[in-house]
Amino acid sequence: MHLSIEEYALNAWPALRTIVYDGWLLRFAEGYTKRSNSVNAIYSRDEDHLERKIAKCEELYAKAGLPTVFKVTPFGPPLLDQTLEDRGYTLVDPSCNMLLEDLDASAKPLLTDVEVFASPTPAWLEILSKLNSKLSEHQLNVTSKMFSGFLLQTGCFALYEGAFPVACGIGVIEDRMVGLFDIVTSEQHRNRGYGEQLIRNILKWAKDNGATQSYLQVLQHHPPAHRLYEKLGYRQIYSYGYRTKSLL
Repeated sequence: MHLSIEEYALNAWPALRTIVYDGWLLRFAEGYTKRSNSVNAIYSRDEDHLERKIAKCEELYAKAGLPTVFKVTPFGPPLLDQTLEDRGYTLVDPSCNMLLEDLDASAKPLLTDVEVFASPTPAWLEILSKLNSKLSEHQLNVTSKMFSGFLLQTGCFALYEGAFPVACGIGVIEDRMVGLFDIVTSEQHRNRGYGEQLIRNILKWAKDNGATQSYLQVLQHHPPAHRLYEKLGYRQIYSYGYRTKSLL
């Protein structure tokens, strides 16, 4: 079940290019997000040639002009994390996957002034850029390219207070599972329940479209987010992190 959720998350947040290398997935998306620009060693637990395989990954990411990043999960080779540390890789962004097992138990949203786009359209990306000013024009363009021709059912949500968007996020459905991504509340509207209402709208949409469960990914050291997700019924199912090594 947990590996399936890892697969759902890989499918829901695509890369621009993927190389399959001896059971490892090497993902490339012009450097935007570690999810889409990292090695996912999830289909081979063989540890006989770790050093050689890591070196090959470093070669390919260097050729792409990107730092080499490994996503370290419970599903990879047991010695991978220590081997990467010995090679000078730094652990960053310790995170976890959380699961909501029963959408039927989710309360309906109280605020329902939402706009739903079937993909990250220019209009939705403009909303995202207003709510998350840290995103560059390049990163917004990469997001658009990542979801171009996307095959999974997608909802890009914007929650409004009056005429102004106050929160936005993405839901992606595969089978009967919906993944939540890029949940953002505008800085001046935080701690007022808009994030919760946004998520409840996404979950209602997902349930209406046949989903029965939900997952999301969150930084381990983000207490406000954990409190919100636990309030919504999510529970932590496994941890992961990234090991990264800068370009020389």
